[in-house]
Amino acid sequence: MPRAALPHGAALPHGAALPRRAALAALAAVALAACGRRAPAAQGGARVVSLSPSTTEAVCAIGAGAALVGRSRHCDYPPEVLRLPSVGGYADPSIEAIIALSPTLVVGARGPAGPALEEALRGHGIATCFPETESLAQIEEMLAELGRRLDAAPGAEQAIARIRARRQEVEQAVKGRPRVRVALLFDTSPIFAAGPGSFADELIRLAGGENAIARGGAYPSISVEHLLALDPDVLLDGTAGVDGADGVDPPRAQGAPRLAMLRDAPGWRSLRAVREGRVRPLRTDVVLRPGPRIGDGLAAVARALHGDALSLSDAAAAPAPGGGGGLAPPSPAGAP
Repeated sequence: MPRAALPHGAALPHGAALPRRAALAALAAVALAACGRRAPAAQGGARVVSLSPSTTEAVCAIGAGAALVGRSRHCDYPPEVLRLPSVGGYADPSIEAIIALSPTLVVGARGPAGPALEEALRGHGIATCFPETESLAQIEEMLAELGRRLDAAPGAEQAIARIRARRQEVEQAVKGRPRVRVALLFDTSPIFAAGPGSFADELIRLAGGENAIARGGAYPSISVEHLLALDPDVLLDGTAGVDGADGVDPPRAQGAPRLAMLRDAPGWRSLRAVREGRVRPLRTDVVLRPGPRIGDGLAAVARALHGDALSLSDAAAAPAPGGGGGLAPPSPAGAP
């Protein structure tokens, strides 16, 4: 199911000219509303089930990985999380499996299960946190809120600082370069692209690009004919990656990048970017996850647009020192 079909919470109007302090306060209010009204878990007693790869990474990146007791089947980073029990996908989580792990908090990206999942969990006395993450500011606020919830505020501040440092590095590297008109595709059958209002749209802009997809929502479905009419300078190929079919983060395909296999297909071979060899594969899933490694995702987009010679470091944005952020074998269900 495409991310475009997922319900979204309240957001600041696009382009609203709010003072910095007021804007940050508004973002915090949105995140707190999305994260329910339960008090933060007491230090040492938190038991967290994460239902999306981005929030699993976030919990580990802030140094609270030891609190994780369950994950979705799509959560695969850091590798230590693979030993945690799976509770299903985000569109089809098993409420029974979640409850059996006795969590104090369930976190995840906002997705197709919608308010019904949060209501069901809260009905069992389980706190929830399903924040919006469609901008770097919202991703940072998600990290800060998890830091508050899990008594890991210093780790959250460090994770946010890494994102900001990476952003500053990329913006400096692309400064003065011609802007590249680009379309970022997540799938080809049908075509799903990054549209306005998505975090990927923001990455394109910050990386020195101009998104050719200017309407249709955050993750629109478009035709090859529409793509031909848009005539982007570059196609960013985000079609390779792990399965994202049940709405966890943007839609992704399995296996090798698909655009390379379509270069001789009717319609596709007429695209100028295909004819002139400007189809750039995104060889890392950090571009597709709105989590703590999003700074590295921004760097990957910048390199795809401007070439590998772009002066950027290879420093990783997450997780925090310690690999899995303190990830430890989960205690038995029902343990304190």
